[in-house]
Amino acid sequence: MAALGVHEIRALFAQEAEVRLTHLDQLLLELEQTGDEETLVRSVFRELHTLKGSSAVAGLTDVSRLAHELEEIVEDLRAGRQTVTPEVIDTLLAGADRLGTVIASALGDDVTADVLDTDSATAAEAPVAVGVVAAPRDVVPAHNGLTARAPDPSSSDAHGVVMVPMERLDEMVRLIGESASAHLRVGRMLKDSFGLDAASNAEFNELSRSLNGLQDRAMRARMVPLATVTDKLQRAVRDLSRAQGKQVRWEVRGGDTELDRGVLTQLSDSLLHLVRNAVDHGIKPAAERTAAGKPAEGNVRLHAMQLGSEVIIAITDDGDGIDLARVREQAARQGVGTQDMSDEDALQLVFHSGLSTSTFVTDVSGRGVGLDVVRTNVEAARGRVEVRSRPGAGTEFRIIVPITLAVLRCLLVESAGQRFALPFHRVVLSQGFDQSSQTRAEGRAMVWVDDQAVPVSSMADAVGLGSTQPSRGPIVVLTDAVRRHAFQVDQLVGQRDVVLKALNRLLPPLPAVAGASVEPDGSILVVLDPPGLIQRARQAQRGDPLAVAAPSGGTPQRSILVVDDALTVRELQRNILERAGFGVRVATDGADALSKLAEEPSDLILTDIEMPNMDGFALTEAVRAHPSLANIPVLILSSRSSEADRRRGLDAGADGYIIKSGFDEGSLLTAVRRLIGGRT
Repeated sequence: MAALGVHEIRALFAQEAEVRLTHLDQLLLELEQTGDEETLVRSVFRELHTLKGSSAVAGLTDVSRLAHELEEIVEDLRAGRQTVTPEVIDTLLAGADRLGTVIASALGDDVTADVLDTDSATAAEAPVAVGVVAAPRDVVPAHNGLTARAPDPSSSDAHGVVMVPMERLDEMVRLIGESASAHLRVGRMLKDSFGLDAASNAEFNELSRSLNGLQDRAMRARMVPLATVTDKLQRAVRDLSRAQGKQVRWEVRGGDTELDRGVLTQLSDSLLHLVRNAVDHGIKPAAERTAAGKPAEGNVRLHAMQLGSEVIIAITDDGDGIDLARVREQAARQGVGTQDMSDEDALQLVFHSGLSTSTFVTDVSGRGVGLDVVRTNVEAARGRVEVRSRPGAGTEFRIIVPITLAVLRCLLVESAGQRFALPFHRVVLSQGFDQSSQTRAEGRAMVWVDDQAVPVSSMADAVGLGSTQPSRGPIVVLTDAVRRHAFQVDQLVGQRDVVLKALNRLLPPLPAVAGASVEPDGSILVVLDPPGLIQRARQAQRGDPLAVAAPSGGTPQRSILVVDDALTVRELQRNILERAGFGVRVATDGADALSKLAEEPSDLILTDIEMPNMDGFALTEAVRAHPSLANIPVLILSSRSSEADRRRGLDAGADGYIIKSGFDEGSLLTAVRRLIGGRT
């Protein structure tokens, strides 16, 4: 057997470090909360000692040196020279994060090359492990954010686990779905060509059962327990409460509840938003809680359970509840009439775009960005989010999502001679309405649903088919969580589970299309996206052009000035914003930005802090002091994460402050749209 080369050794170390760093985080969080210090300290020491030795073997001296420094701190705990305090845990957690960064930096090129050479996997393929490990304690989140089932490498169970990229599981599910469709086509052929009833054939039925079982097993291979993300959430609660000087206890119930890995991936950021929001808005400092007759320590709890084909995830805090008066006040400022609105309905306004009880945008809360993102992400996972709050008692956000996105229960309809599928969770009503049920109001066709007038559009017009004969068939009422819209179709075909397949990424964006499926006869069944369909229908009613992509004319392009002295960061932000339809100019520092603003103002300024000549704080102050620039929103995107820096940004006049370490495309675009939208 050939000796392992440097690349192979480092690739093995990367896999080991992935698991050990995650386990180290878990041990440190547990150490902070439990009294069983001796066992946990010994385990923490062992993880660091192993990382030190393994990294030395891999030739990574910087990693080994850092692990040794952390090992020395833990040795002081073992010897009784130091006690476990929150400050010590802060140091060790920060050190573990630093280890991950140093390892990623040192191994990035080597590991990528090795994986591409040995496994033919692309960098975008997120691996999961499939094997004998089933207990929730053996399922851990990877340190780089990729969800993975990964046992301790020293465990004997490791021999029963194979790392498989998610794309391969998705491909397997797709092929099984196509096999099932081909199987149905064979059954139809037997009937049409030979007059044989396939259902009476034992071999045909046995093949049906095998395919159904195979599909079920493939779906279960995609399932992961919620526990794969709870450590990340616990770390967020712990770090934020420490930063804000609050005492918060974290609880998890139902962590072994399983759901599709794709669903959980889509929900990960939303759950993080909610737990951070619970600490930031819900839990008050200990002095305020005790003055109100509450325990000094607040409680944030995640509770999950499966109910039928759905999973319910609740994030609860025992804070003061949502200030409804403040919500109504902020809604009124945005032109939302709340006088005749019940408290229950007013509570739902927290999801309204741009609405927040906070006065400042941060990466924790403000401007309604977080809760607006939560609703958007949950709806993208074909779920819904609800909120309940009691003054003085606390708040609960409840997310309800399907267990899997691969199979979707749909209503099948026919319009303009074509068949379409509508996800059932978006269907309000699909019977009892026809042409005679319609009325007209404000020059538009309407039907009444729950004492509410709902506009009616032709399904054929909304999807761009433009039927020559006006439809007089039944009406289907759809919802996008905040609006309802009715669509007239030729006929209702029925309902069934649809194996949903995503469209090719090379296709242009199709806002009204969620995906497609293969019918038993080999034809393509288009699965429509109700929110996109409703948007197109409302555009048509307003006289806006119905385009597959966003209209290129009519609305002036909003302009953004990106200010950062780092070329890589500037170009990344420019690329993200231009792809979202914004006009982008760039400046290398504050002085350059003021020069460009003098030539032509922008609709928003996105700026870093640390820059030569003039930093972001000085730029913000200069903008606020200039009569013609004072109303331009300023969003700070910086790596400086201290509360003092946030406060200084607020004092300078910034409208938002986002930390680069938590930066992603979705959160940036959401914040930008909220701020620009607030000025239109």
